[in-house]
Amino acid sequence: MQNKLPKVILRELLMEDANDRYKWCMDLEVTRHLNMPDRTPPFSLDETKGWIQQCINKTNGYEQKAILAEDSKHIGWVDLKNIDSLNKHAELGIAIGDKNYCGKGYGIAAMYEMISFGFQELGLNKIWLRVEVDNEKAIKSYKRVGYVEEGILRQDRLRKGMYVDRIRMSILKDDM
Repeated sequence: MQNKLPKVILRELLMEDANDRYKWCMDLEVTRHLNMPDRTPPFSLDETKGWIQQCINKTNGYEQKAILAEDSKHIGWVDLKNIDSLNKHAELGIAIGDKNYCGKGYGIAAMYEMISFGFQELGLNKIWLRVEVDNEKAIKSYKRVGYVEEGILRQDRLRKGMYVDRIRMSILKDDM
């Protein structure tokens, strides 16, 4: 399966990524399933730059990487957060912000890269995620990578004034 995916490169975030990130966060279709403030824009350009600086300085607990397509175009981000060094697990988050690259395997390829980084570089045993029950495309992608459902987190996210259930899914180092 992996050899049929497009090539992606994960790299450290750069301050120049802020403009792309800000533009993507203005797109309600891109942010619908992301945990962001319920306002438009969810973050100002200055807040976006501040977040990226925290990621660069590694002061926010995130291992966040920019996703580049094979043509070196910046298309999204992927991260590991809630890193639990004692129990050797972390939460994965991902977004393909450039909709021209959605549905073409770039997210799956980026997840494989980040999962490998988590297991090999960070020494994790488990990488988990939360996905809204109505995000069918994402759930299908996560299952293709090898994630399995662990359970339902009831009313786990407040989205547009309504509570939404999320599925918790995980992949173990032994699954790879």
